[in-house]
Amino acid sequence: MIGLVMFAVGMLMLLIGFPVAFTFGAVSVFFGIFSGFFEVLSSGGTAMEGFMQGANLFAFMPHRIWSIMNNTILISVPMFILMGIILQKSRLAERLLEAMGFLFGEVRGGLAISTVLVGALLAASTGVVGASVVAMGVISLPVMLKYNYSKSLACGTICAAGTLGQIIPPSVVLIILGDVFQLPVGDLFEGAFWPGLTLVAVYIIYILVVSFLNKDVAPAIPKQELTDSKLKQVVNALKAIIPPLALIILVLGSIFEGIATPTESSALGCVGAAILAVIYKSFSLRMIHEASLETVKTTAMVFAILIGATAFSMVFTYTGADVIVEDVMKSLPGDKWGFIIASMVAIMVLGCFIDFVEISYIIVPILVPIAEAIGINPVWYALLIGLNLQTSFLTPPFGFSLFYLRGVAPPSVLTTHIYRGVIPFIILQVLVMVIFTVVPEFYGVSMMLK
Repeated sequence: MIGLVMFAVGMLMLLIGFPVAFTFGAVSVFFGIFSGFFEVLSSGGTAMEGFMQGANLFAFMPHRIWSIMNNTILISVPMFILMGIILQKSRLAERLLEAMGFLFGEVRGGLAISTVLVGALLAASTGVVGASVVAMGVISLPVMLKYNYSKSLACGTICAAGTLGQIIPPSVVLIILGDVFQLPVGDLFEGAFWPGLTLVAVYIIYILVVSFLNKDVAPAIPKQELTDSKLKQVVNALKAIIPPLALIILVLGSIFEGIATPTESSALGCVGAAILAVIYKSFSLRMIHEASLETVKTTAMVFAILIGATAFSMVFTYTGADVIVEDVMKSLPGDKWGFIIASMVAIMVLGCFIDFVEISYIIVPILVPIAEAIGINPVWYALLIGLNLQTSFLTPPFGFSLFYLRGVAPPSVLTTHIYRGVIPFIILQVLVMVIFTVVPEFYGVSMMLK
């Protein structure tokens, strides 16, 4: 039971607010030494022998860290982050929101619809949730409030649209899950494309229905304020959309067609982002330096968590706790469906409190061998977990998108407006997840192994 106690202590320390990577590392060292100490003492050994037994467990850590640093899949993580930050600094979001906002302004809910579409484009080109939510919160939220949009609908739309980058390729979540499942990232990117577009369609339908039922929730922009002709609005929208769309086709198309690996296409995407920055006249050595610095900080955070989580999972497995969890999950009623429902509920609940990186490297490795043992398609299961992890960015009390928006929202927008606004979108995400669970063949994926 030592491993289960270790897991509980680790979760408690995270909730208190200790840094994730150091929490996992410290808890692993303490319980690793304690488990070795306990094992030797219980068999009649000395205290010093017990201490050495626990300490020797970490002799394997340098090899694990070396394998992480040599992982070619994970090389694409900093490259895609760099691509996203360069595009963010080139004011891509501002151009898209301004053009799309006026294009759909005459429709009730048009500003919210344009926010969702821009969120999808940003997801496929930048994939940085924080940057997308902040950009749309700074630009789109004041405009929606100006035209008397419901504060809850406006906030919910921005948070939901900003999190699309977690499932629409190129997604860092899918790259990490590809590493954990030992699957080709290209397969996950290709499999996640249609579920991601389904989410976009469901969001837009919801906004249209709500706007139709209640005219005061999302009114149209008065025609007298739309000074440009329809043709000019379309031309401006195309000017804003075509450059990032070309980059998306270049990056994702090269992966889907097998021309380049995700790692190679991520480097290609960085070059493309720099070219777009030149086209947008925002390229400078200072901008590249700032983008590189932010990339290093973000990447260092991800890999520090990964190393801490690796130590945690190593000790967890050493104590035999993974066997207990596996036995419990296999004994659930309903066979495959019991396991799927229980694992999805567990991930969703944990997503309310901890980040997707910790879940991916602590919880998912426990579930992967069980899923394989009972005959579940790993690609389908990885995509289902990806959809679930996207929801964690919206779920109170610790959804990251909620905090990003709270930081840039005007004082008139209360935290309750944000929390209330995301609830319908959480329900919609769960609905799409259920559809993907029940009829995966609709997306060209089978639930069971062939």
